[in-house]
Amino acid sequence: MFLFYCFHVYIEAGQKIDIDKIPFQVLTLGVLLLSIYIINRIVRIEKVTDFSSYAILFFVLLFVVFSDVLLDNDAIFCNFFLLLAIWRLLAIKSIKNVKHKVFDASLLICLASLFYDWALVFLILVFLVINIYDKKTIKNWMVPIVSVLTIAILVFTVLKVDDNISFFIEHYTFTMDLLTEGFYKQGVTIKLIIYSIVIVLLMLLVFIRLQKKGGGKQVLLQIVFSTFILGVIVSFFKSSDNHPVIFTFFPTAVFLTNYLETIKKMRLREIAFIVFIVLSFSVYAVEVYGN
Repeated sequence: MFLFYCFHVYIEAGQKIDIDKIPFQVLTLGVLLLSIYIINRIVRIEKVTDFSSYAILFFVLLFVVFSDVLLDNDAIFCNFFLLLAIWRLLAIKSIKNVKHKVFDASLLICLASLFYDWALVFLILVFLVINIYDKKTIKNWMVPIVSVLTIAILVFTVLKVDDNISFFIEHYTFTMDLLTEGFYKQGVTIKLIIYSIVIVLLMLLVFIRLQKKGGGKQVLLQIVFSTFILGVIVSFFKSSDNHPVIFTFFPTAVFLTNYLETIKKMRLREIAFIVFIVLSFSVYAVEVYGN
């Protein structure tokens, strides 16, 4: 990941090495690597896949397919907070400290929205999880609202001190690129549509193959599936740069891993994984060297 990040950002994208920006670039790379570690922890602790490293490998390969995401620091930081939020939501399955986990997840989503305004859409996921695990407790439904107000007050206080109250108006614009003229003729939009259709079909196939699995894992995968759908929605809303597609990387990696793990013969599993690697780098080569 480190080598590909440096290669794409500084060689292919042609970004100049600025001494003043190096600390921030190091921080961004650190957050990216930490995101990979978090995914590994989610997979192992919450058991959304079997015990393997395929999920983090697929997550990294998706950066090869959508390499320009690496140029968007806001998307990387936003995705980091969303991953933490998703982790807290998946942990609710234990039905312990539900209100605390809901509060944490909502808070993290609000923090993510400071980088991408449409990240607030993921608050829908919080209410979905509450409905699944503990919908009878009225207080749980109020917790996300408290989280939003908490972040709003804290950010407002900081902006007031910095005399930058206009941030709220300038940042939370919630523009929708899909309403613009020529939306469906853009190359990034066509790529996103193809990617979304293929992954949704694969996810449905995984659900069919895992019908015999316990209900607990099915519920976890439904939450991950919902995460993907919300990520796709945000990606279409902000498709002019295609960077929010990073929000779909984790759920896609989870379902690709589950699909791979349904293949019993190890030889076929290895062939399928190699095919995905070849396709990933083929897409990268076509985009970089085909223009």
